[in-house]
Amino acid sequence: MGEAPVSDDGTVTRSAEYVGSFPVDDQCLDDQIEQLHTELKLLVTCKRRRPVSLKFSIKGVKMYNEDETTLLMAHALRRVSLSTARPVDAQFAFVSHNPGNFDVQLYCHVFKARHARAAQFLNLLLCRCFQLSYLEKHPEEVQDESAGSAPRRNPSLLNHGFPLSVSALVSFRRAPFQGLLPGIKKNHKSSDNQRSFLDDVFPTSSPSLVRKKAIRTKALTSGAYRSFTFTPIKQRIVQERLSASEKAENKPTGRRHRAPSLAETEEALAQAVWSWAGIAVDSSYSLLADDVLGSYLLCPHPKKPKCGSLIIRFNSGLVTHLIENTRSGKFMLEKCRTEFNSVAELIEYYTEILDELPCLLSSARVNHCYEWEENPSKQPSVKLHKTPSKTKTKSTSRKRWF
Repeated sequence: MGEAPVSDDGTVTRSAEYVGSFPVDDQCLDDQIEQLHTELKLLVTCKRRRPVSLKFSIKGVKMYNEDETTLLMAHALRRVSLSTARPVDAQFAFVSHNPGNFDVQLYCHVFKARHARAAQFLNLLLCRCFQLSYLEKHPEEVQDESAGSAPRRNPSLLNHGFPLSVSALVSFRRAPFQGLLPGIKKNHKSSDNQRSFLDDVFPTSSPSLVRKKAIRTKALTSGAYRSFTFTPIKQRIVQERLSASEKAENKPTGRRHRAPSLAETEEALAQAVWSWAGIAVDSSYSLLADDVLGSYLLCPHPKKPKCGSLIIRFNSGLVTHLIENTRSGKFMLEKCRTEFNSVAELIEYYTEILDELPCLLSSARVNHCYEWEENPSKQPSVKLHKTPSKTKTKSTSRKRWF
């Protein structure tokens, strides 16, 4: 999968075929989703389509003709209620009010993509726009990046603004983990962090001799602390690195000010949507409880931070499923028997096949900044639907893991 072309104003453009639209009944969210997929199945054989260009941004969705010379339709993001896709038929759709109309009628706009992954990507783009819009309107619920520890591999485009001062000092013997997701368990004892870090710089298998006092003070000045393989040049390089690390640790840490964008690879975009990247974990749980049936959050397991988990919204509430690492290096959902080469394959499988889960994983997502009225000054932002009940989830701080 390639990269999403992005313009200077943060807009991503993709081509598709516009099939048409149909009215959506005013009913509960789960029934509405069922109606949408029933109608989408009926439109699979529709041959009346128009090639268009779709432009996605945090402000909204615009539809142009194929040459991008004529604006055909524009929807403010706050007036789009949800986004969904049916990759099996290469369909993408979103629900919104007609622009400029003050009526309460919702319409579903249906598009046909080139193939299944293209339809899925269009849906991911709009879902990520929902998340970025929420981050912009609720800065108090932004994830505190300083709460995590240094990554154990080079950060991807998903790791927006992650501290790099310590991660630059990697061990020569450390092999990068080949998993899909970022983050490791936070260690709150600074002395243990320093000790484990120096153990990486000076592996136990190395002939270099370092005393415990030198580890605690980071003062490697005496020749008695060096072996014949530890030259003054190597010592000076390590000291400079440790000094740079100390200065970085002493600097005040805060939340990320650089806003995430849609300029990501398709793989990173999927990870960002699945993990609700940038949103604090407590807020993610709350939003997930108000999302569609089968929606999910990909995050570290509450009791096993080095392992992943899927928190899925079922009829019974939010349920956590551990993502186990098998001995063969594959991934498997807790209490399930099918193994996968990656977490992406696991999610794709349970989106199409029920297997041991109570319901399929859903590609649809609700816009939690959706506004019912045309004029935003009349009524503040409200959520589209409320589920009958919320499942209370234990409050934890989000951790990054590998």
